Amino acid sequence: MPRGNKKIKKRKIQPDKKYGDVRIAKFINYVMQRGKKSLAEKIVYESLERASKILNKPPLAIFEQAINNASPLLEVRPTRIGGATYQVPYEVPPHRRFTLGAKWIIDAALKKQGKPMVDFLTEELIAAYNNEGTAVKKKLETHKMAEANRAFAHYARF
Repeated sequence: MPRGNKKIKKRKIQPDKKYGDVRIAKFINYVMQRGKKSLAEKIVYESLERASKILNKPPLAIFEQAINNASPLLEVRPTRIGGATYQVPYEVPPHRRFTLGAKWIIDAALKKQGKPMVDFLTEELIAAYNNEGTAVKKKLETHKMAEANRAFAHYARF
């Protein structure tokens, strides 16, 4: 948090080397662990290539559709009003929507064990592209919670 009326400057992320897309560069950064970016790039590029061979679609189209299918439109946030805490549904801003969708896909791939990360990430991208899988299930759970707490929507502060 900055002191006073200062604004936090957003860092510019350079597009990735292969596709020239900023969203794929962010996705690579989310996959990266312990600063090993070249390994993360290999994992993401290989999984996108495998998914494109399986689905016979361009890798960018698969990536965009998978992220869109896994990204939530609504989420609930706890809000304290008059001594009680309510789960108030809010619309998810676009930058957070991408972040949540990407991280849910990566987390679903990381939770599986027994094969290389490339295989699991490929499976999860294909599942998200087809509107199924763990990440899409998590999105639907989030939407159900927001729908169940729709009665508290009037407490939302925009």
